[in-house]
Amino acid sequence: MKVHLRKRKQSKDGSISLYLEIYKGFVKSEDGKTKNLRSYEYLNLYLTDNPKTSREKQSNKETLELAEGIKAKRTIEIKSGEYGFNTDHNQKANFVSYFEVQTEKRKESKGNSGNWASSLKHFKIYAGESILFKEIDNPFCQGFANYLTEKAETKSGNRLSTSSINSYFNKFRACLKQAVKERVLLSNPCTDVSLPKVVEGERVYLTVEELKLLVKTKCRYEVLKKAFLFACLTGLRWSDIQKLVWSEVQKNDDEWRITFHQKKTKGLQYLDISVQAREFLGEQGALEERVFTGLKYSSYMNVELTKWMLKAGITKDVTFHSSRHSFAVIQLDMGTEIFTLSKLLGHSEIKTTMIYSQIMDKKKKEAVNKMPNISL
Repeated sequence: MKVHLRKRKQSKDGSISLYLEIYKGFVKSEDGKTKNLRSYEYLNLYLTDNPKTSREKQSNKETLELAEGIKAKRTIEIKSGEYGFNTDHNQKANFVSYFEVQTEKRKESKGNSGNWASSLKHFKIYAGESILFKEIDNPFCQGFANYLTEKAETKSGNRLSTSSINSYFNKFRACLKQAVKERVLLSNPCTDVSLPKVVEGERVYLTVEELKLLVKTKCRYEVLKKAFLFACLTGLRWSDIQKLVWSEVQKNDDEWRITFHQKKTKGLQYLDISVQAREFLGEQGALEERVFTGLKYSSYMNVELTKWMLKAGITKDVTFHSSRHSFAVIQLDMGTEIFTLSKLLGHSEIKTTMIYSQIMDKKKKEAVNKMPNISL
């Protein structure tokens, strides 16, 4: 909610009337149109239009100062919840419509929009198409968290992972936080809601020996094979490989580098790549042309990835993202220190990279247990 001091010229005597315009947010109508909610307070204060004398100018100055003082007072009253804030339009507005608007605003954020859409979808299953702001309290919020934990399912009919539960609920929490910021709500009712602890899923990776098998094994889609092996040698995410264009591939003397903005974080990254990795890119194309033309995220590509693995004798549950895990594990296995690996992977926090150190600890235990029996 915001307060604006407005002026309106009076037609009769030509004076200028001062009033406050109080913006209270918006609601979405049944036909999908967004309606701004405003109220007005007329101050019974007037300015002289085009003042000529010093007296008129001084009077206008004093009147404006008084109006600004009232505006400041109303702003303080609104922030403290004393000025019609918890009533009328705000509490009777449809929260689902507000949630839809907030989700729509995140559409440009590819790494985030999907989770917002999923959160909204599950919220509608839980609460329906219409729920008023005044109906959302702490028990209601805890109920949504319980629904995500105990009842919500994926498209394949499986229960949500703990990371998905936390992600979807946090989008709902962020929506309420935005409502508080815009003064639609006085406080966030889900502050103390408990969620299950995130359990990290297993990171499937391939060994160097398995990668050698894949190089020798034919894949139905050559572009998929090249892209996957390139990802194993660089650690790039699918989203960055899929959008990679030739202008981002640069050569300096005999060294190759990719300069690009990460699709997930939007951060600019300079990634040096090996000559071997460059070979999987193929022949240079036009600067604006995609490097891996024809590479698409689809069910048939995923099926062919699985078939390719099986042809190579690999029975692990491999996804395209396993290439990134493979790069990280092999780098650590070859002695790359964790800070350098974090930079190569484009992680914003070192703790994200530390997960691969835990995988390496398991590998060491596996290696020790593979020692032959030397008992007589």
